[in-house]
Amino acid sequence: MIFLEVILPVLLIFLSGYILQRKFQMDLKPISSLAIYILTTALVFRTFYKTELDLQLFYIVIISLLLLGALIVLTQLTARLFRYDKSQESALMLSTAFMNSGNYGTPIILFAYGDAGFTYAVQIMVFHSIIMGVFGVYFASRGGGGVGTAIRAIFKQPSNYAVVLAILLQQLNIVIPESYYQAIDLVAQAAIPVVMLILGMQLANVSSKALEWQGLSAASVIRLIASPVLAYVICLFFPIDPLLQKVLVILAAMPSAATTAIYAIQFNMRPQFVSSSVLVTTLFSVGTLTILLNILH
Repeated sequence: MIFLEVILPVLLIFLSGYILQRKFQMDLKPISSLAIYILTTALVFRTFYKTELDLQLFYIVIISLLLLGALIVLTQLTARLFRYDKSQESALMLSTAFMNSGNYGTPIILFAYGDAGFTYAVQIMVFHSIIMGVFGVYFASRGGGGVGTAIRAIFKQPSNYAVVLAILLQQLNIVIPESYYQAIDLVAQAAIPVVMLILGMQLANVSSKALEWQGLSAASVIRLIASPVLAYVICLFFPIDPLLQKVLVILAAMPSAATTAIYAIQFNMRPQFVSSSVLVTTLFSVGTLTILLNILH
């Protein structure tokens, strides 16, 4: 029942993008640039402009950062075990440390927990997008030109500036004229469905002949099993709303983030492996998320 009501509607949107790409073989780089530089930036700005800075948001930030740190350490240990070079480690990091809380997680939470859960999910998703805009870009770009190139790439991400601007406007009580806010809101509304379609299109480009099963197996275990377990343990140390705890754990169990696959394309950081991780973890997540939702529902 949970699969039919919660997961299947989301999968059908991915399927639409998949079919579109199989038929027309479109160039994904300009579409991904549109999603990163305009749609996601508008969504990040709108969310932080409207979200009050309260204690629950503080807990979201702390828990998300602790989870990120734990996943980075676990992935680095795995990379050393497999004797990966920096490029392979970075690709594995993109596949494990960042979850698909946006174009997969938020609709799942909406169908599972309604508007209350969705509100939390959007806040978490936006902060995750900031994390990916910093750490994701760093890992995606560091193989091409070292730390300096990675840091410069971070400062080129407009969503990072959108957060600062939105918080400043909110704290200074500067009201954006209604017509301008409606324009921002209109663009922001397109972000999640467009990135969902991009994920389906990316999956259509993955070649099953080139799958690196050792790395993909490790990415799947870390992303779909270790991540929600770590999130649950971390949540136990904070006095948070039980609904927020469920949302955090479920989002932690999401497959590899489609956005990091976009970054891998942008910076040519083993995009085939990262996209393969998105494909494999997305397919496996149908089963793992169904089990987890039944446990937490």
